[in-house]
Amino acid sequence: MKAHAARQWQLFQPMLAGANARDRAIACLGALIGIAATSALCSALHLGDVALPLLIAPMGASTVLLFALPASPFAQPWAIIGGHVVSALVGITVAKFLAPSALADGLAVAGAIAGMSLLRCLHPPGGGTALVAVIGGPAIHAAGYGFAAVPAGLNAVVLVAIGIAFHRAFRPLSQRSYPHRVVPVPPPVAGERVLERADIDAALADMHDSFDISRDDLDALLQLAEHHAAERQMKG
Repeated sequence: MKAHAARQWQLFQPMLAGANARDRAIACLGALIGIAATSALCSALHLGDVALPLLIAPMGASTVLLFALPASPFAQPWAIIGGHVVSALVGITVAKFLAPSALADGLAVAGAIAGMSLLRCLHPPGGGTALVAVIGGPAIHAAGYGFAAVPAGLNAVVLVAIGIAFHRAFRPLSQRSYPHRVVPVPPPVAGERVLERADIDAALADMHDSFDISRDDLDALLQLAEHHAAERQMKG
């Protein structure tokens, strides 16, 4: 009975390695402040056509990354700002040359992925921004390329600025840096370091998949794991 209850409780455990209740509470607070402040500031600035949305929906997805996964490569400032602006430009271009259709919707998101990848600002919510530029309605279409600046670019810049201020304020509690910096690791003891960067690259190639962690963070994680393993063996 206890084993069954334990298995059920596991369903509610964080699905990401390293997550804990404190971090999730901080993320919820950050999302509350981030979206509310972004909406309020963008409304107060009164930039652009009054018919344009002051806050676009994909910013909600960006907020999840920014506050719940601030170490993710997808959540870094250039990824958020560049991702939304590039995706908006792609979506607007598609909308200018193609009538509303399923093909236009697909091309906007596909083009956004290509553009963000080429400019090293891959940001999943950018796909939503590209789609908004195509299906968002007359006001967005009338704004043309200006939509990439207001509201898309403005939203992204304000959200990132709030994210930087929030993470700095809560860093003593969360122990997280934003923009993310790799955690320094102790120098390896002689004979302790086994893996090299080439081994990590080879393993990633063998996996035939992509992971939401940078190579530097992965290397630091494995260095720390080797360090703890060596300490355990010495104690044993």
